[in-house]
Amino acid sequence: MTEARIIQGRLIGATQLEQIRHLLLSHPDWSRRRLSEQLAALWQWRNGAGQLKDMAARTLLLKLEQRGWIVLPPRRRIPSNRMRHKQLPSPTLATPQPPLNQPLKELLPLVISECSCLDKDSGQRALFDALLHQHHYLSHRSSVGENLQYLVRDARARPLACLLFGAAAWQCAARDHYIGWNPWARTQRLQFLANNTRFLILPWVRVEHLASHLLARIARRLSADWRAKYGHPIYLIETFVEQRRFQGTAYRAANWVRVGQTKGRTRQDRPDGTWHQAAIKDVYLYPLHRRFRQHLQHPTAPLTPL
Repeated sequence: MTEARIIQGRLIGATQLEQIRHLLLSHPDWSRRRLSEQLAALWQWRNGAGQLKDMAARTLLLKLEQRGWIVLPPRRRIPSNRMRHKQLPSPTLATPQPPLNQPLKELLPLVISECSCLDKDSGQRALFDALLHQHHYLSHRSSVGENLQYLVRDARARPLACLLFGAAAWQCAARDHYIGWNPWARTQRLQFLANNTRFLILPWVRVEHLASHLLARIARRLSADWRAKYGHPIYLIETFVEQRRFQGTAYRAANWVRVGQTKGRTRQDRPDGTWHQAAIKDVYLYPLHRRFRQHLQHPTAPLTPL
């Protein structure tokens, strides 16, 4: 390694590699999990709420090993399929209901519950997981990293929709150009974006204007909810709409801005240049702060209240 590089959002140079190699040599009996926890603690790698980012450290170690710069200890457990033994949400929780096609005003007031902080066995979180798993075309099994999960019910407590927000895409040319990002600013400020990774209006719900209404409602509270859970705000939200399936009508109605489209690349692209073709998606963005560019372009910009 001849020059420092940005990997997993951190600047990795000779000093950082030497620290990692020292951990490996000094503690050959440690598991990969313990190594990642100790590395995060050594670097004080924490999120805005002060929690150690040991999973980010784990991913960093794997990337360094893929490049041939370090050798990690053997895995303690090697499952043939990491999701094989995961218990799926009960389909009985997400049983289809009779058609619901009332005007939106007759369903008010809507109850929008953020359920990611609830216990996994709680009714709301189990229902959220089951609905997405059974009725979203991409399905859903679990959420990793920073995320918020919104379950929407009407005034009679009938489920209507689910929205999941998680970490932003590492890079997207159309988005980065719209923000005015250079690579360094992106690595420093990516945590202040969120990605609407799932949006499900239940298939038996046919309520005009419901989708755009929900996007607007949640946009008004998302940054405050994120700050309460993770200790930092969100200045911009993104989503990727598959062109072959959807037209992005709800996002446009909620004043999201289409800034371009993806190039059909994926997170599975390898350093050796091999890559996988993916569906082309439209890129939509929605600013949550009037000076979002100022906050996202400059790593030293003060984090003023929204």
